[in-house]
Amino acid sequence: MRITVFGAGAIGGYLAARLAIVGRVDLSIVARGAHLDAIKADGLRLMEDGRESVTPIRATARAEELGVQDYVVLALKAHSLGPALDQIAPLLGPETAVVTMQNGVPWWYFYKAGGALEGTRIQAVDPGGTIWQRIGPERVIGSVVYPAVEVDAPGVIRHVEGKRFSLGEPSGEKSDRVMRLAEEMVAAGLQVPVRDDIRSEIWVKLWGNLSFNPISALTGSTLATIVADEATRMLARTMMREAQTIGESLGVRFPIAVDRRIKGAGDVGEHKTSMLQDLERGRPMEIDALVTAVQELGRLTGQPTPTIDNVLALVRRLAIERGCYPA
Repeated sequence: MRITVFGAGAIGGYLAARLAIVGRVDLSIVARGAHLDAIKADGLRLMEDGRESVTPIRATARAEELGVQDYVVLALKAHSLGPALDQIAPLLGPETAVVTMQNGVPWWYFYKAGGALEGTRIQAVDPGGTIWQRIGPERVIGSVVYPAVEVDAPGVIRHVEGKRFSLGEPSGEKSDRVMRLAEEMVAAGLQVPVRDDIRSEIWVKLWGNLSFNPISALTGSTLATIVADEATRMLARTMMREAQTIGESLGVRFPIAVDRRIKGAGDVGEHKTSMLQDLERGRPMEIDALVTAVQELGRLTGQPTPTIDNVLALVRRLAIERGCYPA
């Protein structure tokens, strides 16, 4: 089995390290900069459970050197996907499956979703439907990623907690390709449930990201602080309720109550969200996949999103002022 992990940052690096350790697949990664240089020189280092492993791995900045793959894991952020399409193309053959590990509303959301919006392209994450056309939604295996992982230094991945990567076909079927991939990931020591409704699980994670990420960026607060403060907790709750109405209008099942989901976020503790971390480091922020796309889904379904609209306007303006979002 030939697998390329495209984007070997924290999550991609962790997945690649786990697969490399067991050595059952023909594995390669596409990375860049000092991270790539360190991996090529010294191997990929994984710090996990108090132990360090170092594994040599085929790494390159030029995907065309790798040839056609059985699976391509897209582990880069949603806003980085469009600019990477030319690099991804040489990896794709007629039977290549593409595993999407981005947060937020995925570009393929309405592929085999059924209903009046079947085939709709979501402009917030796929302007003009370019990704849909270039990659093809028929290749997609959806994923929801839960591990907390950090890049400690170039070539060094530190696992904090969590080993679950949920997988699911957009159609809900338990296809041979998704089951084979799950088998290899389980052999690598990961927890890999295969879902028959991956969209509902995407929404449960998105539920928190939609609200806590922009609120944390606007306030500089951690998850625990946002939840402990009544005003910011209620702001997050209002955004989540607006999103829940949209999701339910699309047939999504929310298996937990909104207040339990909020408590779960608070229990994470004094953690800075990824959006706040990106703002502090001057990096592009995942506003469109996490917030703008939900606003767009509200428009498509006729559901009002007044609180989401207001928070989006503020966090987008802040990001533009800091050079973290295109003006």
